[in-house]
Amino acid sequence: QVQLVESGGGSVQAGGSLKLSCATSGYIFSRCGMGWYRRAPGKGRELVAKISGDDTTRYADSVKGRFTISRDNPKNTLYLQMNSLKTEDTAVYYCAAGVVFSNQCANYWGQGTQVTVSS
Repeated sequence: QVQLVESGGGSVQAGGSLKLSCATSGYIFSRCGMGWYRRAPGKGRELVAKISGDDTTRYADSVKGRFTISRDNPKNTLYLQMNSLKTEDTAVYYCAAGVVFSNQCANYWGQGTQVTVSS
């Protein structure tokens, strides 16, 4: 059974940094990759950053140059380093782990971790 546990969220002032972690168990990294998503108050879920099976990364335009996604294979952990945080980065952040299901990618989800950025 795949389990994802996020940690590292919290409250920080604008301009500060946080590093989110997503510890996985029962998961084998696949071509579907892993990612970080977020849901801000009153908004839909959006992709923040993704790392694919070939280790290519992509980011939402709003976080490019400020956030970095990475993974530590021996530790089975995904990270999101967030620098120069802005108030608009306030959201619940979710880790997603992609698996192949019926020849398509589907995600397992973590429970989320709150990030609050104050001015």
